Amino acid sequence: MLTPGDRLKAAACVAAMWFVLLAPHEVLAQTSNDQAGSSVSLGARRGLATERTQGVAADDTTEQRFAYTFAAGMASDYIYRGVTLSAHQPAVGAAFEARFGSFYAGSTVTSVKLPSEPAAELSFTSGFRPSLSGFDFDIGVTYFLYPGEVGGIDTDYFEFVGRVDRKLTDTVRVAAGFAYSPNVSNTGAWSKYAAAGIGIELPKLGLLPDVTASFTTSAGYLWFGNQSAALGGFALPAYATFNAGVTFKRNHFNFDLRYYDTSLSRENCFVFTGDPGARPGGRIDPVTNPEGLTSSWCRSAVVGKVWFALD
Repeated sequence: MLTPGDRLKAAACVAAMWFVLLAPHEVLAQTSNDQAGSSVSLGARRGLATERTQGVAADDTTEQRFAYTFAAGMASDYIYRGVTLSAHQPAVGAAFEARFGSFYAGSTVTSVKLPSEPAAELSFTSGFRPSLSGFDFDIGVTYFLYPGEVGGIDTDYFEFVGRVDRKLTDTVRVAAGFAYSPNVSNTGAWSKYAAAGIGIELPKLGLLPDVTASFTTSAGYLWFGNQSAALGGFALPAYATFNAGVTFKRNHFNFDLRYYDTSLSRENCFVFTGDPGARPGGRIDPVTNPEGLTSSWCRSAVVGKVWFALD
């Protein structure tokens, strides 16, 4: 069985191989059929970089088939599917992705503040993004790695994700997606997540002609199977999540201001997150929460995020 150190070394080797194989010295940026600002976030984890759906290059030449993206930034909070992964504190992160035609591979690193106290969150993703009859598909798999976890805890896991985007007009895009993990956060429980959203390009501001803006919103629902017997054997609480916000873009720089919320009660938020700062005083559940502990990690939040992207 691999130790956490072995898994981290293996993941680093995989990331290095992706870079060497998919990022040649004379890579040219691929023309995308989606702008970063109008991309609809469906809750696929990308660290602090925005989700983007890349189409196949229109020109089939080698130069047009190779593409890459590098992004880095910071946020006032790292929210994932409505739940904070940074204890409502600021977070920083970076992401790299290399593409060859419709195939892609990439990785992210993001600061987190979780009960198991990992040094960071690392993700390694690969998949393909074909386009067909005006529909842009994204089918991939992601491995999440949390090095340095304490107390013998291991929350590394895989997730499979599929989504489809369609541009309805020059300014309106819709998207829908589904994600599945056979063993989410290594709890023994499967997870399923379905989401849909819309993105709208906003009119340009007269005083700032080189700044583009877009409004995006999406909603999703997440549900689970039973955890392992060692963790109680019960299912984690299912919940709905929602976000809406505006993204501004100028050249390589982006700013996003977004509202997040979930349907989780404060008691179920503790059951879901294991927040070490949880407080007593909530409704007692003899199976899932016998002490009636409550957490604010799933409360509504307004988050500001700034990042730059090179491609």
